[in-house]
Amino acid sequence: MTSAPFDWIDEQARARERAGLVRGLRPRPAETTLVDLAGNDYLGLTRHPEVTAGAAAAAHRWGGGATGSRLVTGSTELHAELERELAAFCGFEAALVLSSGYAANLAAVTALAPHGSLIVSDAGNHASLIDGCRLARGTTQVVPHADPAAARKALGTHEGPAIAVTDSVFSVDGDAAPLAELAAVCRESGAGLVLDDAHGLGVLGDGGRGAAHAAGLAGAPDTVVTVTLSKSLGSQGGAVLGPARVIDHLVNTARTFIFDTGLAPAAAGAALAALRLLSREPERATRAREVASRLYELLVGEGFSAVRPDAAVVSVRAPSPGAAVRWAADCRAAGLAVGCFRPPSVPDGVSRLRLTARADLSDTQIAEVVAVISRTAP
Repeated sequence: MTSAPFDWIDEQARARERAGLVRGLRPRPAETTLVDLAGNDYLGLTRHPEVTAGAAAAAHRWGGGATGSRLVTGSTELHAELERELAAFCGFEAALVLSSGYAANLAAVTALAPHGSLIVSDAGNHASLIDGCRLARGTTQVVPHADPAAARKALGTHEGPAIAVTDSVFSVDGDAAPLAELAAVCRESGAGLVLDDAHGLGVLGDGGRGAAHAAGLAGAPDTVVTVTLSKSLGSQGGAVLGPARVIDHLVNTARTFIFDTGLAPAAAGAALAALRLLSREPERATRAREVASRLYELLVGEGFSAVRPDAAVVSVRAPSPGAAVRWAADCRAAGLAVGCFRPPSVPDGVSRLRLTARADLSDTQIAEVVAVISRTAP
């Protein structure tokens, strides 16, 4: 007997169910009473009137879509304006906007790691960086998390082009990479540094200019930074920042840029409006960090095992994957949306609730959040 071509999917589905790892979509309504600490709207800008007005104006002027890849018809004056202002804000020579942060990471890693090169990748890196390493033609060596000495050892065994690849703020626990030390290691061996600042832009650095700016690496000729426009800037899309020659190289070689439809004008307009708002109101970045620190202090005071946040992510450990799922569901039923991270999303096997601090959260709301988490704890 021959089986149907996708019968194997059913066994995988059963295995996920037995392990308590089934995932599903939960469409959210336009309006909700939930306090949202599950999304990544760190600065509370997604629904800000200036940001939504920027999106609407761009859609009215440029249309609902980009109509093609950036090299054909998908580049508008709005995209170029966003790239200029984003590069200037973060302190880099040039920027390139792509359709997502995921696409930006694939572009940067694959274009900067040709055949014969070495990629040194932190074990805690985001899936998009990991996939970039898998697709690149260079050889990847994974090193222990946040360990510059291990990176030095790996780079010391290679002759030829090399890059070290790391998140600036790791998305699961919210801890920051030792960027200054890692940059020094890269410079010892002549390697480049590729830094994913998805969780640093808008939160770290002077006025939210990012982790590279805070570490004194902004504008460095050996440093390339990727960012997402979908977190602190409340929009959608991604970008690569770096030396102009690197950006030119990506325009000519990065497949996720060349063969992908350009970012929709509405998203570009929203991101540009948010960037200008942040430039005028740098205190938003400070407030996001303050909220994260306060959440951490109160949770630890309640006896929870939490990771001290270096930016705006607060991670609270759960006893098991099943307990984490139930805890998150009970929080939702009590009016609080939180993230739930469990294997295989977390390779260390430790399940967590993940809270994303928001600059627009009041002190009263912070206390209410901690009360809900305490009341629903397994």
